[in-house]
Amino acid sequence: MTVAALLSSCGLYKSYERPADIQTDGLYRSESVQAGDSLGLAALNWKEVFTDPKLQTLIERGLAQNTDLQSAQLQIKQAEATLMAAKWAYVPNFVFAPQGTLSGIDWGKATQTYTIPVTASWQLDLFGSLHNAKKRAKAQLANSEAYRQAVQSQLIATIANYYYSLAMLEDQLKISIETEQSWKANVETTRALMEAGQSNMAAVSQTEANYYSICTQITDLKQQISDMQDSFSALLGDTPQKYDIGTMDGWVVPSRLSAGIPAVALCNRPDVKQAETQLATAYYATNESRAAFYPGINLSGTIGWTNDLGTVVNPGKWIWNAIGSLTQPLLQNGQLRAQYKISKAQQEQAKLSFQQTLLNAGAEVNAALTKIQATNEKSDLYDKQIASLETAVKSTQALMLNSSTNYLQVLTAQQTLLSAQISQISNRFDQIQAVIELYQALGGGYTED
Repeated sequence: MTVAALLSSCGLYKSYERPADIQTDGLYRSESVQAGDSLGLAALNWKEVFTDPKLQTLIERGLAQNTDLQSAQLQIKQAEATLMAAKWAYVPNFVFAPQGTLSGIDWGKATQTYTIPVTASWQLDLFGSLHNAKKRAKAQLANSEAYRQAVQSQLIATIANYYYSLAMLEDQLKISIETEQSWKANVETTRALMEAGQSNMAAVSQTEANYYSICTQITDLKQQISDMQDSFSALLGDTPQKYDIGTMDGWVVPSRLSAGIPAVALCNRPDVKQAETQLATAYYATNESRAAFYPGINLSGTIGWTNDLGTVVNPGKWIWNAIGSLTQPLLQNGQLRAQYKISKAQQEQAKLSFQQTLLNAGAEVNAALTKIQATNEKSDLYDKQIASLETAVKSTQALMLNSSTNYLQVLTAQQTLLSAQISQISNRFDQIQAVIELYQALGGGYTED
């Protein structure tokens, strides 16, 4: 009872608990938190967030083929093996080591002796060395699992970003091609007006220059799409190829966009899990360093069959012995103290890293929520702006045909409309990306596996 109380008081068998001074409240700005359940997006399976069937197929392909994710899964297997070894350390080691000799004098009749022993050794975990090693291995396994989740979460978000980036470029290309066709007609109209004496060569040249500018833009967009397709293939573990991409219009905003309660929602973030499991690992490593100051107690024994008892040949008898040993560090004390100080400092570093990870996580959630709000507000404004510009283009074209305005006003109106249309598409992508960022910031990537 006295020994148990002593070990309990020094904390050698105490399990890790999150430090009380770690800040978990106030990570979200109050105006950013929306009404909803306590987990929001973090509780959703990725298929509930990314509902486009084409995108789901590509995500499943990436999860199956991405080499980074496969490497993370192998790390889990290594950590599982380490934990298994730590558990087996509690069990006695058995060694079967039969021996035999043949001896004689002056080439006389040889004497045969043999021993068939089984030797066992067992370390008593009286001072928690094995206990803390097992706990540390368990924390390392949890860290590996969190790392795999982090890789998976990043992979899902990156695939979705690539997918909708390609959709955005395709939409911009479509608008640019439509504009190119319109401007080609403008060139022909301006040239016809010049021939009728209602315009001049300067107007024709300016119109042609704008037409060639949009043709160059189309070429750039096609190149960007090709380059992104190649990068997308590498991410998915494929050889370079083109993918069937849907449109951004197929995006359905998840019904649950709540950030949730910070301490609850952020616990799903893999980087937060990693930071805390690293702190737990450092905690148990410190306990191992403390346990090294205490004696090591080992039991060993042998049991077997032999015909060699020194005085009788071939008696065929059982033999056994048992040994207990205690090892107390003496001259290593300086090294042990140094190792303990190192472990303690590493534990404090892990604690600071955990706190900073929580702060960074809260900042990312705030940024994603703010982005969602801003892009939603801009979406309505872009709709109104484009409607007004479309009216302006039609009006200036009609006025130019009636000689009430010049070609510069028409070109300006068309250029402004194209810019607004491109910006509207980019803002639509930003809306989608903001939800993806929020999903990942809340620990997205949950699967049914």
